[in-house]
Amino acid sequence: MSKNKNSFSCSNCEYKTLKWVGCCPDCKLWNTFEEIKISPIMKKDFQSVQMSSLENIHFEQKQRILSGIKEWDRVTGGGLMPGSFMIITGDPGIGKSTLLLKIANEICKNYKVFYFSSEESLEQIKLRAQRTDCLSSNLLFADQANLDEIIATCLAEKPNLIIIDSIQNCYTQDGDFVPGSIGQLKESAFRLMRLAKENHITVITTGHITKDGVIAGPKTLEHIVDAVFYLQGEDRWQTRILRAVKNRFGNIDELGFFQMHEEGLIEVPNINQQILEEVSCSPGSVLISYIEGSRPLLIELQALSISTKFSMPQRIITGIDPTQVILTAAILEKYLHVKLSAHDIFFKISGGFKIKSSSADLGIALALLSSYFQKPLPDKSLALGEISLTGQIKPINHFNIHVNEAFKFGIDKLLISKTQKVDQPSSKFITFNNVYELLNLFGDE
Repeated sequence: MSKNKNSFSCSNCEYKTLKWVGCCPDCKLWNTFEEIKISPIMKKDFQSVQMSSLENIHFEQKQRILSGIKEWDRVTGGGLMPGSFMIITGDPGIGKSTLLLKIANEICKNYKVFYFSSEESLEQIKLRAQRTDCLSSNLLFADQANLDEIIATCLAEKPNLIIIDSIQNCYTQDGDFVPGSIGQLKESAFRLMRLAKENHITVITTGHITKDGVIAGPKTLEHIVDAVFYLQGEDRWQTRILRAVKNRFGNIDELGFFQMHEEGLIEVPNINQQILEEVSCSPGSVLISYIEGSRPLLIELQALSISTKFSMPQRIITGIDPTQVILTAAILEKYLHVKLSAHDIFFKISGGFKIKSSSADLGIALALLSSYFQKPLPDKSLALGEISLTGQIKPINHFNIHVNEAFKFGIDKLLISKTQKVDQPSSKFITFNNVYELLNLFGDE
């Protein structure tokens, strides 16, 4: 007779081992291993699964749930997909509950929406609703944290959308898990996922984050849900950025912009106009265009280069891969003989954005040269181009999208590659073949 064998599994990453260990070799977390009893395999009578070909599967195109708030609908991929399960997370007090209350207040005009709050009382919710003018009588609330009762209510009432704020505070009646624990999060997420898929109910829940700024809980939680959104803050503008990092029904890295006011979060449809209002035509400042998701953003690059007083020059770079700036500086020194290796270089992306694109190479080079020679670039100009290791300036992809956005906001000059394919030649295009020709913008230095 075979004996039962036990193994141990990490509750965070599900790494398995035959012996208990204190630190998980995979995710490096301590005291996460739980004992799993493995029973001997018993022969049972199971029914075979009926398989279907794709042509025999009945499919009906579902209409997305639109809120009318364009920034939200953009990030979700054109509205909420019926039967989807998504989570929105962010720092405490960033505005997750305020945003979802605004969304629910708009959607309930055409759909049946339930809002379950496991963190706040109904009186607290009403105070926020009065402040943000979200007082629709169609939106129904409950301060319920029992997940079994939440699911039972949804099965009986069949709402189109439910919002649970938050999943960490929910609990199950028959579970031994503490609210917020890894086991509780897995169990709650699985039940909500089945509720959404089997009953075509859209489920949105909020989640906490760790001190490192990532979603709290096991990685399994992110795999179960259909979409993960992060709500981040930009203090200078009081702007909130809603970012999609996973979306099975839309683009990832899509951005939505909201601004915090006394009446709640208000969408910012023309974020580029707000960015351009703060751009100054000064040495070291260059404007580029960067596509985030499906939206082109006009972003200011700022560079400062000064003669170093140290044996090892400083390189302080934020908002972009430091290697990209250092490599561009090396290309300029190699071919233009500007001694950037003897200069401290400080480089940042204005507005707190973070970018990763080779189309910013030309902008980086022009920002460094503008600071080095202390001469500004032409007013209302924008740089678009990639620089090769041989010093050649190459064209970029999606050029027309960048151009249309630039001309929309009054950009007079575009600094581009001479080999860039354009629909119509224009006096607004200033073309370059290689980095040598960039010196023409700064005189005869």
